[in-house]
Amino acid sequence: MQQHYSAMERPGLDEAGLRAQLVAPSGPVSRLDVVQRTGSTNADLAEAARLDVSGPGQAWPDFSVLTAELQTEGRGRMGRSWEAPERSSLFVSVLLRPHGPQGRPLPTQSYGWLSLLAALSLAEAVSRCTGVAARLKWPNDVMVDGRKLAGVLAQMVPGAGGNPPAVVVGAGMNVSLTDEDLPVPTATSLLMEYASTTDRNVLLGAYLNDFAAAYAGFCAVDGDPQAPWADGPGLLERLRARMDTLGRQVRAELPDGGFLTGRAVGLDGHGALLVVDGQGERHAVHAADVVHLRPVEP
Repeated sequence: MQQHYSAMERPGLDEAGLRAQLVAPSGPVSRLDVVQRTGSTNADLAEAARLDVSGPGQAWPDFSVLTAELQTEGRGRMGRSWEAPERSSLFVSVLLRPHGPQGRPLPTQSYGWLSLLAALSLAEAVSRCTGVAARLKWPNDVMVDGRKLAGVLAQMVPGAGGNPPAVVVGAGMNVSLTDEDLPVPTATSLLMEYASTTDRNVLLGAYLNDFAAAYAGFCAVDGDPQAPWADGPGLLERLRARMDTLGRQVRAELPDGGFLTGRAVGLDGHGALLVVDGQGERHAVHAADVVHLRPVEP
């Protein structure tokens, strides 16, 4: 039987405990801020990074984290808005200032992979911690049996104060929402999937640890998605193993009202989806150019 929660019954985030566990030197996070309410963690963190002229990321260094109990103006791709009840979801944004092993900033063409890196980390953390089999849908969704559990959105932050451009990667995951709370019937939550835990402190810690490890692996190979990491396969191979979109017939709906139908066969060097149409022509579909991507049922 599905549980029903009020905001008072949903446990809050334990800021002191999370900092003790996750912030350096105990963990991989350089700075962690928890706020009770905000319009958008992504917008707030991007603005903080934009105004940070204190040197090379001193106030907001690489892998700074902002999370909120309630987000009222969250935005997905194409400006889509949504809001969830207080303490029912995980809203977290991470500021990334990617550097390679020699200290040089990663090439900006590698930045397109960072949202996929975050989505992969979230799916792996969820699967490990909750027993819920989370999969990926290109370009930025975490799915369970075809229903959306979480979304990831990345935005570039122009360089300032001697800092190179940065990226803010935000994730929003439905944790204890019930069917009455869901924004659309094609969504789901960990509670509705009978997860072994809906403790957002556990989930946040698992996600940030996994994301930090994946981010370190990606940066260590200068943002090359095909290069293997020290602990095993590289990003592209890991995505292929977790992404349900690949190998399927899909329909990409485009902003001009047109569409592209074909088989999703892979990802290119920038993270765009490669689709082969009925005439055998290969197209690179970029996330910014797609309104919706839907599977085509056989």
